[in-house]
Amino acid sequence: MEQPWRDVLEEARRYPSPHNSQPIKVRVTGERTADVFYDLDLGLPAESFGIPFAHVCAGAFLHSLAVVAAGHGWSVEEDLRLTPMDFDGEDRQHLVGSVRLVPRESDGEARADHEAYLRRRTSRRPYDGRVVPADVLDGVASLAREAGHELGVTADPEDVRDLVRINQATLFDDLRNDAVHTEILHWLRFSKDEAAEKADGLSAETMLMPGGVLRFAMSHRGLWEAPVIGRLIKFVYLRTMRGVPQLAWLTGPFADERDHLEAGRTFMRAWLHLERNGVVLHPLGTVITNPRSHAALVERLGIDETDGRMTWMLVRLGYSERPPLAHRRDVDSLVLP
Repeated sequence: MEQPWRDVLEEARRYPSPHNSQPIKVRVTGERTADVFYDLDLGLPAESFGIPFAHVCAGAFLHSLAVVAAGHGWSVEEDLRLTPMDFDGEDRQHLVGSVRLVPRESDGEARADHEAYLRRRTSRRPYDGRVVPADVLDGVASLAREAGHELGVTADPEDVRDLVRINQATLFDDLRNDAVHTEILHWLRFSKDEAAEKADGLSAETMLMPGGVLRFAMSHRGLWEAPVIGRLIKFVYLRTMRGVPQLAWLTGPFADERDHLEAGRTFMRAWLHLERNGVVLHPLGTVITNPRSHAALVERLGIDETDGRMTWMLVRLGYSERPPLAHRRDVDSLVLP
């Protein structure tokens, strides 16, 4: 693979994806052109909303690609092919669209976003209790409005406590679903060596749980309801959620593939703005994708989801120690022949 693609894709491969499954693939078709695909074998179709979030992931990648390219002196032109993904079909590489690199002058904003992108990490560590300043949140709200979305924020201790517990209960509820349980098990990495070797998935280290405890808990899900063991597992999980001062959510158009993809872009813009201001976050995705928990979220916060709008992202945000690095596959695994 020739330049400039090698440098750009070497960094763009750090884009976030559900369960760190890294489903995006790229086929370089020319010196400055490439096709972008979603690998259906690396998707999460078992979860409710798992299929729509495939295009959210694609949107996050495309924005990541644009940010990295701008840091290297390129803009990205897109020709998108937004069609439904068929997770049962024979063709396992779903074409998202084609991209072209066009020379541009790098500026201070592009460099700042690029640097923030390279620093960005999901933080599942305990937070220190500080709330995010209003001016930083106003910046996120402005970015969301530009894309037709609305930012909601709560620092009410009762809201935060109840929604953190809903998130915990959601994990237990999801694991009762055999298909979801199998899907989650496939992406868990129980040791540092396994996480480094496979370079994907959710590692026990980044989830701040002892690998042996996580393996036992996930392999014996029936014991989650046992009085003693169940309480112990829940205690270990909730320890990682200490000090959460605020929750934030994004609500907006979420009716079709274009909405889903643009939501992914909006999320990345918001995340980079927060990173530039020293704020960390952790998406609480299961609350969004579990129908029962989603309904509880909407009721608790009084959210309006009419007219094709949906709350499609919930995060805890604040300040924490620097989290462990989540491994990524090498750049050659991103590129299709």
